[in-house]
Amino acid sequence: MVYITEDMVRRRAEHNECEIWSLEEVSLHQQDIERIQHIDRWCRDLRILYLQNNLIPRIENLGRLKKLEYLNLALNNIEVIENLEGCESLQKLDLTVNFVGRLSSVESLRHNIHLTELFLVGNPCTRFDGYRQYVVASLPQLKWLDGTEVSQSERIRASQGLEEVKRQVWEQEDEYLMRRAREKEEAQRKAAGEEEGNEERRRGRDINTAPVLEENKENQEVEENMNPSRRSADLDEERREREFWHTPCAFTPESRLEAHRHLEQKRKTQEKEEEKKPKAPRTLITADGRVMNVNEPKLDFCLTEDEDRGAVVLELAVYRHMDTSLLDVDVQPTYARVGVKGKIFQIVLPAEVKPDSSTAQRSQTTGHLLLTMPRAEGEIKVTKSVPRPPRARQTRRSSSPEDNKRKDLVPERLEVDASKRTAVDLANIAPRRSTKEGPAETSGAAPPTTSGSSEGFVDDPDVPPLI
Repeated sequence: MVYITEDMVRRRAEHNECEIWSLEEVSLHQQDIERIQHIDRWCRDLRILYLQNNLIPRIENLGRLKKLEYLNLALNNIEVIENLEGCESLQKLDLTVNFVGRLSSVESLRHNIHLTELFLVGNPCTRFDGYRQYVVASLPQLKWLDGTEVSQSERIRASQGLEEVKRQVWEQEDEYLMRRAREKEEAQRKAAGEEEGNEERRRGRDINTAPVLEENKENQEVEENMNPSRRSADLDEERREREFWHTPCAFTPESRLEAHRHLEQKRKTQEKEEEKKPKAPRTLITADGRVMNVNEPKLDFCLTEDEDRGAVVLELAVYRHMDTSLLDVDVQPTYARVGVKGKIFQIVLPAEVKPDSSTAQRSQTTGHLLLTMPRAEGEIKVTKSVPRPPRARQTRRSSSPEDNKRKDLVPERLEVDASKRTAVDLANIAPRRSTKEGPAETSGAAPPTTSGSSEGFVDDPDVPPLI
């Protein structure tokens, strides 16, 4: 049996930041719920409640929902309309395809003065003679019944001869209740027979059942002759499956519940068989070293590049109420891997990152996981160098124009040897002889002679020699 739990309601309140006390709308359809519980205490402000396509047999525990305006209970096992007097604001009630046979129970809706729409299509009571006239006369506040507008003239005609219509409806209702009592007794006998190992698997066996069983037996013999290698257990299972679905039965809450139990049991059996089979391990990295993109938890994600910070940012939409201890983050230079409750999320990164400098944070509002992964190498940007202006004098001519251009772009550096004096010694440029030897000699220069004097040179003894 499936119960309404707080976690079930909270997971359907994501639009309300998972707060259930202030919910105005909640959808609990197709959850195999078999009883209405806790809703009237947890969600007092509900205006819309969807409970269609479940296994609910009774309307209960909704009297405290004073603001409820729309209640959808279609495709359930409800047989009586009851316990809705406390829903003072109820405007629309949908009971399509249920098992409401006690038509007189609609009179309990007279207290819901704001009720304007009612749907009873697909219920046994709609086959009663005088059904629509009875409902229109019993509920004067109705404006729409089964999708058809209730006109003023129809309301006047319904009030005429109402006593006769009521008598007919009550007689048909008594007949239906007697038939339902027999169906319930038969369902109980069948359940008791199954517990004792009785071979009878379906209720309401009659003369039409024998041909169906005989046909199934013939089909089994044919299959055994055509496929001798098949196991008899598989054939027995198929035969029982055909018997279950092909045996005629009445459409009752018990048969609908039995079909649901049968499908549920079959689903569990298949799950157990799949669990026994060893599952092939998920391929995360191929044999040739190629990293695969994997999203086992099926989470939304966003992978972007932050150019300002020079990082790769991954935002993973982790469930808000999931404990952080259930997350396992592994950042590698070329990919990031996140384990979410044992399921792997892996993605290849667009650039190489630094795992040691990466950070992982969770949002306090959404619960999303944010991975910030700095790039391993920043982007190299090429800039144009401005050539230096040419020098006024060049001491040496370059060997080629390319060398000249390269020298202009490379800055000059002054290398200084601290072991030497920084000041230039002008006195020792040329070697000097001692005072006794006379004037200093120029390195590599011959002593002056008069033999090489130019024409017209006069040697004046009064002029001192050049030093």
